[in-house]
Amino acid sequence: MAESGAGTAKESTAPTGDEPGPRSAGADVPSSETEVLQAVSRPTAGAIAAGIAVVIVLGALTRYFETHVPRWAVDTPFQRVAKSIEYPVYAIALGLIGNVVLTRLALRERLSAGFRTEFFIKTGVVLLGASINLKILLTAAGPSIVQALLLITAVFGFTWWLGGRLGLDDKLRALLSSAVSICGVSAAIAAAGAVQARREQIAYAASLVIVFALPSIFLLPWLAETLGLPDAVAGAWIGGNIDTTAAVAASGAIAGEQALQIATIVKTTQNALIGVVAIALTAYFTLRVERVPGAVRPSVRQFWERFPKFVLGFIAASIIGTLYLQAADKKSGAAHIAIVNDLRTWFLIFAFVSIGLEFSLRGLREAGWRPVVVFGSAVVVNLAVGLGLSVLLFHYFTV
Repeated sequence: MAESGAGTAKESTAPTGDEPGPRSAGADVPSSETEVLQAVSRPTAGAIAAGIAVVIVLGALTRYFETHVPRWAVDTPFQRVAKSIEYPVYAIALGLIGNVVLTRLALRERLSAGFRTEFFIKTGVVLLGASINLKILLTAAGPSIVQALLLITAVFGFTWWLGGRLGLDDKLRALLSSAVSICGVSAAIAAAGAVQARREQIAYAASLVIVFALPSIFLLPWLAETLGLPDAVAGAWIGGNIDTTAAVAASGAIAGEQALQIATIVKTTQNALIGVVAIALTAYFTLRVERVPGAVRPSVRQFWERFPKFVLGFIAASIIGTLYLQAADKKSGAAHIAIVNDLRTWFLIFAFVSIGLEFSLRGLREAGWRPVVVFGSAVVVNLAVGLGLSVLLFHYFTV
């Protein structure tokens, strides 16, 4: 018997009572977090403000625990552990606790429009660009592009193939393949816009990304240290394999500042290919899967609309930061960049809190085992291929 939920095999395209009828894959469809939320639930301004307030309060608690727990643990058996715990752990834990509390109070869905994970991630990444010297960005761009193209092609192809072998719905295959091979939730949302995926499929893909990304934050830096990888190789491996930009930033920070810089450059290079993959999926579903008569072919305008423009912001911030540090005196320049970095940390904390608030086990239970097997297998392939490419392309790279 076919399983129900997001993991079912080929499903009917007939609209249900609360879904719009099918449109051509080339039509205007939501491709961002904001558009998806607006298209589905039309949240009120009050609900959005309340949701954001919850994120800010939990973010402030995260900063409080990050600062004070190591002090409380001094001269106790937990001193070493407390010093090693980074802010993502507190942020995600508090987000999950808030998730449970709001769910029991029947407020989580109502406030979910304020859990703006994608916005917080993208803002944090743009601010991170200010601390990355333009010279490093330019010299790392070449191997990053090669790694991104090869890694995305290999992992996307494997995930799409395995999903087909296990009978997953084509739309879910597209979301999972994009998420695991490019950049997690953002890529899944872009793919959803291209193939007109259902909201529960988006939520399911996002939940899988979170489940596999959280342990990777700590596992990859540990493996990199155990294997004796150079900072550049470790950063390239982290940036190419962890599926969310915020998790990449957190894992890179654990591995070290130099690893963080390379990880961010590699991840933003992959992010830049979201638009390419979205247009390719639009064309494929238009011409092969949907075959809707009179469907509009993908255009340059659609490519630009789906292109992750925060990547341009990241590059612009790197240029501005580099030029500013060259013009300003060393002491004041470093102080101002430190302020920007602190603001970046706040936005990444908000992103991790939002991830915890948005996480849902219900979608995972409903989908069955097949999508989990597909995604987990793809993660293993991603780790192996990514490590090989990182060693090959970044072994002699110096930060």
